Amino acid sequence: MPVLRTTSPLETEAVGEYLGSLAVPGDIFCLYGDLGAGKTCLARGVARGLGVNEPVTSPTFTLINEYQGRIPFFHMDVYRLEDSEDMVDLGYEEYFFGEGITLLEWAGRISEILPASRLNIFIMTAGEDEDIREITLEGLGDRYIHLAEELKRNVRTGN
Repeated sequence: MPVLRTTSPLETEAVGEYLGSLAVPGDIFCLYGDLGAGKTCLARGVARGLGVNEPVTSPTFTLINEYQGRIPFFHMDVYRLEDSEDMVDLGYEEYFFGEGITLLEWAGRISEILPASRLNIFIMTAGEDEDIREITLEGLGDRYIHLAEELKRNVRTGN
């Protein structure tokens, strides 16, 4: 699995921005990481790469924030959900299988309903410096395997 190392929040956003620039309708990006790992930072970059011009914040209390860029961007935070059944109430299938990009923070909480094809993104702090992140890309399905490889090949960070 490709691993990127970023040395600042700006670099983490840049990874997201490049990912957003490559996104196509129907893409699903699943973020994993502890509180403060940089999930929302990466999501802000994805939004910028999609041409979203408004501020992007974590949807911790609203669950879903919708933004309009060159492709609709659905930013979900499922941390507060009890289980996957809560996603049914939200009409998740419209998001997962629609014409937008879906990015899920805390995706592991609803793993049983995630599509088989997706890009899993694991963000972890690395080392003593609290700004350094290791971003591991796991592509599930041909599209996402190629996407992860392209990110590793073309994103220049503090590696």
